[in-house]
Amino acid sequence: MLLRLALALSLLAGAAQAAPLAPGTAAFDDFTYSGQDPTDAALAPGQYANPILKGFYPDPSVTRVGDDYYLVNSTFAWFPGIPVFHSKDLVNWTQIGNAIDRPGQLDFKRLAMSRAVFAPAITEHAGVFYILNTCVDCGGNFLVTARDPKGPWSDPVWLPEIDGIDTSLFFDVDGRAWIVNNGPPQGASRYDGHRAIWIQEYDPKAGKMIGPRSVLVDGGVDPATKPIWIEGPHIQKVDGRYYLTAAEGGTAEGHSQVVLRSDAVTGPYGPYAGNPILTQRDLPRDRAHPITSAGHADLVQTQDGAWWATFLAVRPYGDDAYNTGRETFLLPVEWKDGWPVILPAKTAIPYAARRPNLPAGSQPKTPTTGAFTVRETFDAPALGLDWMTMRIPSGRWWELKDGALVLKARPDRLGGFEQPSIWARRQQHLAASAETTVRFAPKGDGDRAGIVALQNDAFFYALTVAGGQGGRPEVRLEKRAGEKDPVDGVVVARAPLDVAAGAPVRLRIEARGGLYDFSYATGDGAWNSLARDQDGTILSTKVAGGFVGTMLGLYARADGK
Repeated sequence: MLLRLALALSLLAGAAQAAPLAPGTAAFDDFTYSGQDPTDAALAPGQYANPILKGFYPDPSVTRVGDDYYLVNSTFAWFPGIPVFHSKDLVNWTQIGNAIDRPGQLDFKRLAMSRAVFAPAITEHAGVFYILNTCVDCGGNFLVTARDPKGPWSDPVWLPEIDGIDTSLFFDVDGRAWIVNNGPPQGASRYDGHRAIWIQEYDPKAGKMIGPRSVLVDGGVDPATKPIWIEGPHIQKVDGRYYLTAAEGGTAEGHSQVVLRSDAVTGPYGPYAGNPILTQRDLPRDRAHPITSAGHADLVQTQDGAWWATFLAVRPYGDDAYNTGRETFLLPVEWKDGWPVILPAKTAIPYAARRPNLPAGSQPKTPTTGAFTVRETFDAPALGLDWMTMRIPSGRWWELKDGALVLKARPDRLGGFEQPSIWARRQQHLAASAETTVRFAPKGDGDRAGIVALQNDAFFYALTVAGGQGGRPEVRLEKRAGEKDPVDGVVVARAPLDVAAGAPVRLRIEARGGLYDFSYATGDGAWNSLARDQDGTILSTKVAGGFVGTMLGLYARADGK
């Protein structure tokens, strides 16, 4: 009772101190994310936890410069795009920037959330950092450069000669540079998913491709089996030989990593007889706490000569359903008879493994692995680097003011393939909660502001303070489970609010694997359940499709009437 009274007094005090709302805006006074997974056990001395980047961090690419490691991931049509991470030990990662962080670099238009920036690859040469990438349906292949990986990163240098995706840059010891990528095969495709790996020389001084293009791999390591989606290529030179690693089998449960070898950078490349060097498709689907869909690896050598691989995989809560997206994992690489092997056949990816033999890096301020809680009070001059919005804003509709994130309630809708007023962060655990305090005065039924769990334009939940009957505010839960539903979703539950318009209301979303709960609280501090056991599988990749993960965000909309 005393705790409830203290919380109520705290909320009242916060409301008294809060700056008045400007017309047509919503103010979010805080945001708390908390998560814990069944596998988040205490680590033994000398161990690290997988995944190293929990949540929607797919297609990792890693490089080393001296004693420093840098890693990037795909973000598709979320903005800012392509997070840049730094580490000293390959285990503790701190985000230091975003390579696509300003309007004008790219234009995502009204693309679906799983289009735009695919599979970045990072490398460094002679003091310059390069990120190669593909803007799918928004320009094609390009590279950006920076002297400092924190940024600023350059405007794109477009590579129109390259047809396909997954570009990667390799600098040989003689200084010559080569770009490999996934592209269509020579001639007609023999089957669905038939692709090839191409190579061409790149002139970094002129900023353009030179010389002929040629195919290194047609179809995959065993063309007779009709392998699908050979992609994500990288070249490493080890002991005078060139090693080409690539993903094969598609990004679902058949995903894998393969390796080929040549005495010349332009081939011919011969496959390793023990391929694949990483997969989880040869394990029982009913095993406890499975990790699946592993592949898209990138290899890096440490200062002491050891080799490690970053790669993507997923953690389903049942029948290939996962809401946390494709995540970044780390494993050591063992060399066997001159070939790199990440994991032997029929071996499960461990949730805990022995750390690299590197000096321990500092713990990041924003955790990326294990169980954790992060609280945002919006008192910094800018949002954290891990906050993202849908597509690229054409103007500024948000501000950090008086300890609140203030969003202009605009007509753009979550489900309209528009650029709505939303800032979001990733769901990083199977069991997670996100809550906020919102102040909003809706003018009509179409006005709403609150917290959302969103996979893409067609699949989301929105828990908001909205305009109710007779001008009275209400708390409302809307759900969109496919394009058949209205753009704003269908109303799942609603309840009138016994508070004045613009008074603080707390909203909470809780995830339990494939079930989600929604609740709210007003001045007395007591949580009221609005809806329990809602179908969270609509936020899974299996149902919603695409390549992204669930985002938990703060959202405001006015219908403009």
